[in-house]
Amino acid sequence: MNRIIVIKLGGATLGSHDTTIEDAVRLQEQGRQLIIVHGGAKVVTEWLSRQGTATRFVHGERVTDQAALEMVTAVLGGLVNKQLTAEINHRGGRAVGITGIDGALLQGKIRDKEMGYVARIVRVETALLEALLEAGFIPVVAPLGMHSFDREDDAPPILNVNGDTVAGEIAAATGAERLIFLTDVAGIRDQSGRLIAELSPDEAEALIASGTVSGGMIPKIRACLRALPHTPLASIIDGREPHALLREMEQGNVGTTIKEG
Repeated sequence: MNRIIVIKLGGATLGSHDTTIEDAVRLQEQGRQLIIVHGGAKVVTEWLSRQGTATRFVHGERVTDQAALEMVTAVLGGLVNKQLTAEINHRGGRAVGITGIDGALLQGKIRDKEMGYVARIVRVETALLEALLEAGFIPVVAPLGMHSFDREDDAPPILNVNGDTVAGEIAAATGAERLIFLTDVAGIRDQSGRLIAELSPDEAEALIASGTVSGGMIPKIRACLRALPHTPLASIIDGREPHALLREMEQGNVGTTIKEG
């Protein structure tokens, strides 16, 4: 399980991911072992809106009731996951689309009752990831998990999981070489709006505590911090930029990198 790169594709970049898929296929051809985790909150919200169902977010994460959970499962585990997997295979890569439910990959419990059916990951079972990587495939992981702990009798067996959290947990569990978030912003900015090229974990924590970063950037930073004891480098870059992934792998310094000093 060496030389693994965990890549998180943010939902906001899913509509412009052509060069990211190209880059992923090229990295696979170079012998890199890739695990792709995807989001898709925007797509889920669009489908919920079609049904007249409102969406509420708290600190960048979706409050998930039963109706939202069913939509998340269908859209992320089905539509988005299979579209991405098809794109990779179409462009000459080798990919298999899975969710955190398959192989009991992500096992969790309800994190906060106010958030609804949203998981806190308790255990990551890497056997399926190892098997797919060993067979030469890119696992493409949808952020769903098993309701494995403290489950009440009438509770669903599936939980929604923040995709950023999934990426951080998988990077930590596999001891990945790199964790890269492709987002719709250039990286992390300071209070004056300037892009920060490099941060230590303590500096990243301070940005959260001071309110300099907020919303959806918080779970990304938290995921980076979760991975860092096991993963040397965690980066947040702009996935809308052409070939951002390849440039980050070859040159670095594309967005913001968080690493131990």
